[in-house]
Amino acid sequence: GGMKMKRTKRIQKLVMLIPLLLIVCFVIFPYIWTFLTSIKPTDELYTTNIKILPRETTFQNYVTLFTSTDFLASMFHSIVIAVITSCISMLVSSMASYAFARYRFRGKNLALSGILLLYMFPSVLYLTPLFVVFNKLKLIGSPVALVVSYCTFTIPFSIWLLTSYMKSIPLELEEAGKIDGANVPQLLYYVVMPLLKPGLIATGTYVFINSWNEYLFAVMFTTSNNRTLPVSLASLVGEYDLRWDIISAGAVAAMIPVVILFMFIQKNLVAGLTAGSVKG
Repeated sequence: GGMKMKRTKRIQKLVMLIPLLLIVCFVIFPYIWTFLTSIKPTDELYTTNIKILPRETTFQNYVTLFTSTDFLASMFHSIVIAVITSCISMLVSSMASYAFARYRFRGKNLALSGILLLYMFPSVLYLTPLFVVFNKLKLIGSPVALVVSYCTFTIPFSIWLLTSYMKSIPLELEEAGKIDGANVPQLLYYVVMPLLKPGLIATGTYVFINSWNEYLFAVMFTTSNNRTLPVSLASLVGEYDLRWDIISAGAVAAMIPVVILFMFIQKNLVAGLTAGSVKG
């Protein structure tokens, strides 16, 4: 009987694993294909007989990418803009979400709904008014323009996400702090922020990736001197007559910072997202 039970459990596990493996393969395949394309010599890509595995591998595409294009400079611009946007979004939304989660005031629910509604508007709608304002302030081509425009849609979502997370932090901890004589800034810094850390990491990661991948504002508000990564990659299409080898090398290199980020914050990210959604 015991052997039979074990075998049944094994079969059940296998039946569960097969669809899971298929989904993983489906998700990972484009990334593997992109990487294999990036290490193929150019002449292997422009034949009718395309093989999945390269006949010979070369890293010349990466050398060309880093030496003959503005890829490294645009990667630096992207990192700076994504980091600054994440820091501003987290600072503003953590304070706003504390007010929404802890204080009672007239129109609170309406304000929260309005904030979420702002996020749900397509970002194209912000493009013209922002362009007019930045043009008047002579900010077109400045990283400030991108940071401000990204904050217009990252802050509303961050407030909404962090408010639901803040509600899951027990009020008793703050009350204990108040009895010990802590004022609001001290409560925020010593009691709330350490407990909010997983939520902040989840929010910061979302903001970082959003800023990292954003193309529409980036193409409108940057000049050739300070392009971000998506704009730089898109420009390869024109300059090189669709050089898939260089583009795929760029796509692989662009993934690396995000992969490193996920490796560092994986546990906190899962904890932050689940707590924020379950208790919201």
